[in-house]
Amino acid sequence: MKNSPLHILFSLALIILIAAPAIAAKAEEAPEWRTATALIGSPRNGAGFKHFKYVNVKAPKGGIARLSDNGTFDNLNFVIPKGTTPMGIGLIYDSLMTSSLDEVSTMYGLIAEALRYPKDFSWVSFRLRAGARWHDGKPVTVEDVIWSFEKLTKLNPQQGFYYRHVKEAKKTGEREVTFTFKVKGNRELPHIVGQLMILPRHWWEGADAKGNGRDIASGTLEPPLGSGPYRIKSVVAGRSITYERVKGYWARDLNVNVGQHNFNRIRYEYYRDGVVQLEAFKADEFDWREENTAKNWATAYDIPAVKDGRIIKALFPERGRGLMVGFIFNLRREKFADPRLRQAFNYAFNFEEMNRTIFFNQYKRLGSYFSGTELASKGLPGGRELEILETVRGEVPEEVFTTEYKNPVSKDRRERRGNLRKAIKLLKEAGWVIRNGKLVNAKTGAPFEIEYLLNGPAFERVALRFKNNLRPLGIDLRIRTVDSSQYTARIRSRDYDMIYTGWAQSLSPGNELQGYFSSAAAGRAGSRNYAGLKNKAVDKLVQRVIFAKDRKELVAASRALDRVLLWTRMLVPGWGLQATRVARWNRFSHPEPLPLYSHGFPTIWWYDRQKAAKTGGRK
Repeated sequence: MKNSPLHILFSLALIILIAAPAIAAKAEEAPEWRTATALIGSPRNGAGFKHFKYVNVKAPKGGIARLSDNGTFDNLNFVIPKGTTPMGIGLIYDSLMTSSLDEVSTMYGLIAEALRYPKDFSWVSFRLRAGARWHDGKPVTVEDVIWSFEKLTKLNPQQGFYYRHVKEAKKTGEREVTFTFKVKGNRELPHIVGQLMILPRHWWEGADAKGNGRDIASGTLEPPLGSGPYRIKSVVAGRSITYERVKGYWARDLNVNVGQHNFNRIRYEYYRDGVVQLEAFKADEFDWREENTAKNWATAYDIPAVKDGRIIKALFPERGRGLMVGFIFNLRREKFADPRLRQAFNYAFNFEEMNRTIFFNQYKRLGSYFSGTELASKGLPGGRELEILETVRGEVPEEVFTTEYKNPVSKDRRERRGNLRKAIKLLKEAGWVIRNGKLVNAKTGAPFEIEYLLNGPAFERVALRFKNNLRPLGIDLRIRTVDSSQYTARIRSRDYDMIYTGWAQSLSPGNELQGYFSSAAAGRAGSRNYAGLKNKAVDKLVQRVIFAKDRKELVAASRALDRVLLWTRMLVPGWGLQATRVARWNRFSHPEPLPLYSHGFPTIWWYDRQKAAKTGGRK
């Protein structure tokens, strides 16, 4: 009976029944390979697409694009946080994936031809392209990827924090590397691992021309080996760096690169003084200038070259990001502990007068950490946003639920006086009073002292206006201006009372929020939690954003986080313009239309010889 056909069939059925769950589980563990990934919706371009729609596939190659930066640089190794690296250093490297400029948070394969990850986002695998090469002709390997990840996260605290949810990186095939995560459900992790810049292990572990061993943990001015569309042609330490197009670039014909990287050379000139930098542009020392000063935009370009069209002024809309900047308090210092004191500073700030007199009415006051996007909170919370906020009720100010956040307005003297009265009342409630024209502690009589740290003189006129705004409250705002290297050092060591800076937010925020606002980042050197904010409710809401299961949940969680951040009053909100102001010498052309979320310069632009001939000789 044991060997009868009926028994055999029964046994086979039983084996299949037992094995079915294992087979199904195995199938779930092997998701399909994909050529792109998107955090919002699906990638627009499927496998095998020819090129991005926003490029000119016939763009000519040639010419030079000359740009500038303010300050200096002393290191070509971007891995370590010490020193300052030059602009454009990323041109020499490729990453696993590359971004699309007309899609939100969408990436396509570059060094990696494909990726895959399970539904619970517990790991991601990348399959490297067989043809990926370093500039010396050697292949980009899985070992390079793993080594790059390990060095970046070990030597750079910011990168270590950003990728702290990655448990390990392992070789899982000849050209396959797998990153395993410590958590499940973080849908952004596969995406951000794809941003990883890959470094050549063999070069960094080799020796230089003099036979000295290189050290990835140290700074260097030796041009590093890369795999990207450009290599470093020349360096004048602290003054200029020139990149040249790699004619044999391994990825030049990939669909993600067609019509891009058209300039033969890209050069950055460095200036320590902003006034000198502006005059150098007008004297044709460089071609492209992004203008961040309203006064300059309104008055400094009244020159013949603009009038006759040799220089073009243009505004490029900012559609791909939210923004919050402002006067940020260092909450690590006890004197800023009371939010009522911080709120008083906002009532004292007269933005309307400043916008009218020195900004030429070009700006709008920011009232959200996601200004200009659908993620910005407005009105009173409701629906899913309210449900999320209910989870932190009792840990946040009650105003989060009852009052729409709005900045004070001082359109006339009456409103100005009313705001100052409110500021004085708040200071008194916080334990500070004005005596003999000075703000002092009501109990100890100790004066309130505050230093405003500036990076160069360009912002001094703003600082002086804010100083005058605070004077009626008995506050003497001491302005301290330092050079860029000292400023950077003091920011890293948290040696400041107040600074003016902020955060740009993507349309799909996620893990970067931990570095901006989490308690864990508050005490970490080099993090972008400038205020030193430690708030359990904020920590919880950041996690709600990161682990949002769909777009609707992400929007609601972001709005809830925005509302709570506003009511922490860790800054006096500043101002912004939903556009980038650019003045350029008319020597370039670009595709029409430009991509939705970037002007794309210099990546998709090209040198136009006919236009250049009309601008006259270059310096």
